Amino acid sequence: MQILGLIIIGIVIGVLARLLMPGRQHIGALMTVLLGVGGAIVGGIVASAIGTGDIFELNVLGTIFGVIAAVGLIAIAETLGVGQDRARRV
Repeated sequence: MQILGLIIIGIVIGVLARLLMPGRQHIGALMTVLLGVGGAIVGGIVASAIGTGDIFELNVLGTIFGVIAAVGLIAIAETLGVGQDRARRV
C-alpha cells in the first residue's frame, strides 16, 4: 500500500514541480511521474532526517521538500536533453 501512495504523491509532486517551472518542459507524462516519485523519496528522506516523520509518511514538510527536489530533477533532465527529439537538437 505504501508503494501505491508513493506513486500517487509522486504524480502530484511531479505535476506541481512542472507547474512551478517556467517555460515548457519537453518531458512526457511517464518521466514526470518518475521524477515526481524521485522528488517524493528525496522529500521523505529529508523530512525523516529532520525528524518530522517517517520516509513513507505523508506530511507537509516532506511534500514541500519533494516538490523542490522534483523541480531540481526536472531541471537536470531538461539540461541533459531527456525527452527531446535527437534530430531537432542543435
